[in-house]
Amino acid sequence: MKKIDTEFQSNKIKEQKNAVRIGFYAAILTTVLTVVTLSVVRPPISGPFCKGSCIEYPYTDIISRFPIDYIWMYTAILLTLAYLVLMVCIHRGTSDEKKVFSQIGLSFALISAAILTVDYFVQISVVQPSLLNGETNGISILTQYNPHGVFIALEDLGYLIMSLSFLSIAPVFYKKSKLEHSVSLIFIISFILTIISLIFISIIYGIKREYIFECAVIIIDWLTLIISGALLSIVFKRAGRS
Repeated sequence: MKKIDTEFQSNKIKEQKNAVRIGFYAAILTTVLTVVTLSVVRPPISGPFCKGSCIEYPYTDIISRFPIDYIWMYTAILLTLAYLVLMVCIHRGTSDEKKVFSQIGLSFALISAAILTVDYFVQISVVQPSLLNGETNGISILTQYNPHGVFIALEDLGYLIMSLSFLSIAPVFYKKSKLEHSVSLIFIISFILTIISLIFISIIYGIKREYIFECAVIIIDWLTLIISGALLSIVFKRAGRS
């Protein structure tokens, strides 16, 4: 029995070491990919923020916008996957008494990553090939240029659930070192800002909010990933040394 306990503890330590090592690189990668995506993202020239030469319904005159308006989706898919790996590492490296919080956060992260990855992949692999082949039926509801289409709705949902994952995993870092406590506060503030934005925008615009909330929640979540990713890389680095 003692030998089994020793082996169990040894495996536990190895598991946490792996989580710390992979988590360090995942945190850096998440920060870098988010910065890159934020720097190349191009809002569609349609909807409430468009001031001139806007693409109008049925949004089929967009062939010339490919691939420049879609490059950011490739990096967005990669950053979404990096964020998911980061959440896995946080969960696997968390102490047993706080694993319930990290498990909930990871569950929300899985849902968010699945929604966003599918959403972006459909734009890249379905919308553009269909337009190039003259298959325009039903495209207007799918394209990113529709300010109240499926693409925007899925982004709203995906990033809203991402903010839930931040809130759920925040207790893992609460009242630890100053650095980890800061990560916890960033996650909590991010969720609060997201909910305030959703309520405020919904009150003003109602069902006609189009992609206004989408822009707000993306900015909030991406800034959270940039800042928390940088801080978590330091947390994992320190954990690896100890």
